[in-house]
Amino acid sequence: MTLSRRGFLVAGGAGLAALGTSRLAEAATWETVINGSFANYGTLESVWNYRYPWGSDHNGTARMYASPTDHNHVYLEGSTLVIKATRINWNEGNSSADPYLPIRYHSGAVHAKQHVLVNDQFPNWEVRGEFQAPSARGTWPAFWLTGANSWPPESDILEYKGDARNWFNTYKNASGGWSNTIRSVSSPGSWHTYRAWIAKVNATDVDIHYYLDGTWVGQHRGANFVGKPMWIIINLQMEGSSGSSGPTSDTLYRARNLYVGRTRA
Repeated sequence: MTLSRRGFLVAGGAGLAALGTSRLAEAATWETVINGSFANYGTLESVWNYRYPWGSDHNGTARMYASPTDHNHVYLEGSTLVIKATRINWNEGNSSADPYLPIRYHSGAVHAKQHVLVNDQFPNWEVRGEFQAPSARGTWPAFWLTGANSWPPESDILEYKGDARNWFNTYKNASGGWSNTIRSVSSPGSWHTYRAWIAKVNATDVDIHYYLDGTWVGQHRGANFVGKPMWIIINLQMEGSSGSSGPTSDTLYRARNLYVGRTRA
C-alpha cells in the first residue's frame, strides 16, 4: 500500500482493501517529514542525533560512540549512512542497561529528532529505508520505533538476530504482548527495502503494515499507540539476542534513502 501525493491509498498486498483508512487518507494532505537526510554531515546532524535517545548503552554488548567530532563508528559514504561495530580487547565494564552484558564492542546509533506521533492530526505515517544489514551470528542490526516518553509502544521494521531472517515486531499488540512476522531474506547484506505503514484505526489503536522489498508481509494491531510519540532509531547492537561469540573483524551496517512521511488531516 502506498499513498500518492494526491493523498489516496493504493493497495499493495493481500487484504489491504480492508484497511479502513482510505477515507482518512483521501481527506488528508500528504507531507514529507524526512528525506535526503544522509546527503552530508550538516544535513545528517540537523535531522538526527547520535547514539540512543537515552545514551550509549542498551541490551547487547556494544557501546555506542558517535558525535559531530567522532565519525569512527557512524559516518557517511556519499549519501549512505554507515555504522561500524569494532571488537575491543580491553575491559570496559558492563552495559548500564538490562541485562547488563559485558561491553565487547564499540558501535554506533542514530535517532531522529522528529518523533512519529499518530493522532487525529496525523492519522497515517510511512517509515521506510534501504539497508545492507549484517546477519552473522552475534550481529544485531535494527531499524525501529520506540516510545519517547514510555515503553511500550515499539515497532521493529528491521531486526536481524544472528541469521538471515528479519523480524517485523510490534509491542504492545491487542493481547498485551508481541506480534512477530518473521521472513527469510536472500542476502541481507545486499540492498533491501524495509517499510512500515502505520494507520490510526480508532481512538487508541493503530494497524501497522510491514513490507519487504515492496511486498506486504504482515499486519499487526498496535494497542495504545495513538498519542504516544516514538523515536526512530537505526543502530547496530551486538550479541545479546543474536548469540555469541560475535565477529572479531569489523561489522558494517548501511542505510540509504531513509524516508518518513505522514498525512495531515
